[in-house]
Amino acid sequence: MLETPHVVVGAAIATKIPNPLIALPLALASHFVLDMVPHWNPHLNLEKNKTGKIGAGTNFFIAADVALSLMLGFAIAVKALPNTSHALIILLSAFVAVLPDLVEAPYYYLNSKSRSIQKWVEFQKTIQSDTSILLGLITQFATVIAAFVWIG
Repeated sequence: MLETPHVVVGAAIATKIPNPLIALPLALASHFVLDMVPHWNPHLNLEKNKTGKIGAGTNFFIAADVALSLMLGFAIAVKALPNTSHALIILLSAFVAVLPDLVEAPYYYLNSKSRSIQKWVEFQKTIQSDTSILLGLITQFATVIAAFVWIG
């Protein structure tokens, strides 16, 4: 799944459940649940194995997704102000929701051959539920909309 739905759902969880002892584990769990929903995202592993690197087009797409997720995550957190502790919990929850994908970055971008990271990438691949680009983007858009509706 793209980073934007992970961030928005993680932020939504902390918006509704401001207790970090509950919100942060739920945000982390949401990552794995969302990855099981049929979705589309760039196939980094396939691209890396085929060409030895991630292409410029894919990197641009990823950068746009990350930029959008940062903007939406901060926008959701700002709504909690002036309660800075709640805003911080929202930001942390958004971060924790994408953390499983961030762990893969050294493998894809720094050519890390770490066995633990390689095992993590393999695990992540087993829980992905891929579908066509159209259906996959629709499910992610619907996920983001549903999270915003839940936030209110």
